[in-house]
Amino acid sequence: MIRPDNPLIVQSDRSLMLHTVRTLVDTKGHPVRDAEGQPRTEEHPRFAAARDALAAFAELEKSPDYLHTYRITPVSVWNAAALGLTAEKIAATLEEYSCVPVPRRVIEDVRGWIARYGQLKIERRARPDGGEAFELVSNSPDALADVLGHGAVRELCSIDAERRVWVDALQRGSIKQALIKLGYPVEDRGGYLRGDALDIPLRSRTRAGRAFEARPYQRMAADAFHAGGSVAGGNGVIVLPCGAGKTVVGLCVMNLVGAKTLVLTTNTVAVRQWREELLDKTGLRPEDVGEYTGDSKTVAPVTITTYQMLTWRRSKSDVFEHFELFSKQNWGLVVYDEVHLLPAPVFRATADLQARRRLGLTATLVREDGKEDEVFCLIGPKRFDMPWKVLEGQGFIATAICTEVRVPLDPTHKASYQSAGARAKFRVASENPAKFAVVERILDKHKGAHILIIGQYIEQLVALSKRIGAPLITGKTPNAEREKLYAQFKSGALAVLIVSKVGNFAIDLPEANVAIQISGTFGSRQEEAQRLGRILRPKSDGSAAAFYSVVTLGSRDQEFSEKRQLFLTEQGYSYEIVEASAYQSPTEPVS
Repeated sequence: MIRPDNPLIVQSDRSLMLHTVRTLVDTKGHPVRDAEGQPRTEEHPRFAAARDALAAFAELEKSPDYLHTYRITPVSVWNAAALGLTAEKIAATLEEYSCVPVPRRVIEDVRGWIARYGQLKIERRARPDGGEAFELVSNSPDALADVLGHGAVRELCSIDAERRVWVDALQRGSIKQALIKLGYPVEDRGGYLRGDALDIPLRSRTRAGRAFEARPYQRMAADAFHAGGSVAGGNGVIVLPCGAGKTVVGLCVMNLVGAKTLVLTTNTVAVRQWREELLDKTGLRPEDVGEYTGDSKTVAPVTITTYQMLTWRRSKSDVFEHFELFSKQNWGLVVYDEVHLLPAPVFRATADLQARRRLGLTATLVREDGKEDEVFCLIGPKRFDMPWKVLEGQGFIATAICTEVRVPLDPTHKASYQSAGARAKFRVASENPAKFAVVERILDKHKGAHILIIGQYIEQLVALSKRIGAPLITGKTPNAEREKLYAQFKSGALAVLIVSKVGNFAIDLPEANVAIQISGTFGSRQEEAQRLGRILRPKSDGSAAAFYSVVTLGSRDQEFSEKRQLFLTEQGYSYEIVEASAYQSPTEPVS
């Protein structure tokens, strides 16, 4: 039954508007007003529950203070279906929280998308002429006839005299790509090559002698992916917050699969961290784990490389020389770390790897290039997703307090800001020198903490490094120097470390408990999530982490900051908005 006091409005274009607050009323239904005559509000009592329920099947698009906007999309519904959500459950959720009738068209769209999930399957079947091959099958002759009416699909398969549709092994990924573009996600139950066997036992104690056991949710995630070794599993994405131990999930999956494994990750530092984790928490020997980077090109039963290495070529017209790594061993598993960053050329290679088990690990399925459908059809659907706030409540990741500090634009930059184009305006505002004083005040507030300062623009970071006397790591910093600085930060010898975009991904700094973002990449939601994730490792004293985003007041910088916060808002985080004056000394003039 629809309740008028519910927080949700469902619109016929599949956009959802969720009210975060409600106006207080007296016994006569009149608004309660404060001393200044303004209506008093409170957080809507059903907002948090509605937010968490919607996150299972809708994407957050905007999150102003009082009204969040979501959208239901085919991929968001198919990922929900992969986790067992039905059209009836989605419809019931919408009706449970809506304050107005839910448009019939929305329910029909959801039912149609759910119905299409798994309507087409790829299965290994016996051919009439002997042997086995991959067949595209459907319980709906109309659906099969529909897709075969498209040339892009027909050219990727063959149809025999009995009208059975056969797919060549090398076209298995390509036909899934073509079909998802037509609105048909394929359930691939064709099975996998076993790969060369490799025993990867998990230790009960690390090499340092500490007790080790995978957490319950890490085991659940690995089991959900593996599905007992059946064709129902073996591909897909595990979504867990930064700091929740996605690498351990990877180790658990490797243990279950028991085969030679190729791990793709974001940078050389991450390669070495994966290697350390493998040697620390499994029974693999050093010679079993190879590093394939610019520094060392060792191929071993478990080999770890970077996306950058795989996509390197001498010129735009040359071949990707290191793609041969995909065939160097008889891999039984390919792990895609930070799968939301998977570059387009690796998508193309992955289309040819459908016979290998494929595990994606990420904190967010959000891709800034909109290729979520490519991840869905080539890596696989979402197999496990644990909300950030749930793990925070269980003590597996640190509580985080997020603050956006709004700084007036330095007067010396106002003219250049006003005369700049839209893109240039963002950079001028992002590099606002007035931010430096605020950063210094935050540093004073958190003396004794382990503080990461992260930014987008190198010149800005160089200037800040000189001003506060903290070292800076950029993409040009040699790996040996990076590792030295990271080690000093971990040991406590270094309290403040400044990093460029290289600090967004796969840096294991569990001691970090304060992060200051001084500039970001336009509206990148996944970047904001990654940066917060740098400080979410649980703290030994149980203290909260602090995340600051320093933005220029009333500028393009502030506009894009609101977009970057979308994903974290969906996860239940909120930003306290404060003015720069709160971080200035009484004698310091306000810009």
